[in-house]
Amino acid sequence: MSIITTGIYGGSFNPIHEGHVALGKWLVSHRLVDELWFLVSPQNPLKPAAGLLEDESRLQLAKIAIGQEPHLCVSDFEFQLPRPSYMVHTLEALRQAYPEREFILVIGADNWHRFPRWYHSGEILRHHRLMIYPRPGFPIEESSLPSNVQMISTPLLDLSSTQIRDAIANDPSYDGFGLDPQVWKEIKAKGYYSSVGPN
Repeated sequence: MSIITTGIYGGSFNPIHEGHVALGKWLVSHRLVDELWFLVSPQNPLKPAAGLLEDESRLQLAKIAIGQEPHLCVSDFEFQLPRPSYMVHTLEALRQAYPEREFILVIGADNWHRFPRWYHSGEILRHHRLMIYPRPGFPIEESSLPSNVQMISTPLLDLSSTQIRDAIANDPSYDGFGLDPQVWKEIKAKGYYSSVGPN
């Protein structure tokens, strides 16, 4: 049985934006992974829950953004696991559920800086390869990385879900920059992230 290399890109995706999707396409097109799973997290233990769109809504926005893109998929695997969602437990459950796959954790340079704070981060490193993509303001010294951690030279897209949420709530001229047009259409229709709700 051939092993399917599967990138796990976990996050709140609150909301998913074009930078997220571009990263997935890049990893697949450069054959660093066979597939990339956008693992929508019900709650990041290191992030506050305030302002977090409910689980199914974020999942649906992610599915809209991915569409029929080959080798990319959206997963609600963590929705079935105990909360809060610790990546070490998620990866363990994935290994048990899909023994034919090698799961590679994909994180941003900002998360690598915080990685020692992750619950049982050493256990993650013992079982998995990691790929780190660049983020503005978080330099990485590649020579200091463990042998199973790889810095990848993806395009540096300076997009932030936090900035997008703030723009939706506070900037009347915001036109959906950084969002898939269909995602922006859905956000407007449902009144997501707006203090006034849907029209």
